[in-house]
Amino acid sequence: MKVTSDSKDTLVTYSLGSCIGISIYDPRVKVGGILHYMLPDSRIDRAKAQNNPFMFADTGIPELFHAAIELGASKERMKIVVAGGAQIMDEHGFFEIGKKNYVAAKKLLASYKIKSDYEDVGGKINRTLILSIQTGRTIIKAAGIGNLYI
Repeated sequence: MKVTSDSKDTLVTYSLGSCIGISIYDPRVKVGGILHYMLPDSRIDRAKAQNNPFMFADTGIPELFHAAIELGASKERMKIVVAGGAQIMDEHGFFEIGKKNYVAAKKLLASYKIKSDYEDVGGKINRTLILSIQTGRTIIKAAGIGNLYI
């Protein structure tokens, strides 16, 4: 997870397979952040969640919003993009980690009364999520598909 107000920064998270990437951006104060989490629920390993809260949706997403708000962002102004949640290395869909990660993000955003502005989730592809703090432009690079500019 990274949050910044430095307009020279570009935040990137790579290789979003079953993981979820969330970018947030407040255009008024030019504060943005990206979270890349691996699992939906920290209860499976409290020790890991304590050492790395960004590994889990239920601990990482609140940290992302808290850090952005501390820099002056407002959740009412935030542009939110969600990417990832694919079914990678689980050919038969037994574990459905990507789907569970996406559902966790939707539930947490709903609990904040926030809707995402754009989502590119599911399928069987890896994605890269890029956020320019200067412009607020978000790019999703999808393997074999190309770039989406938001």
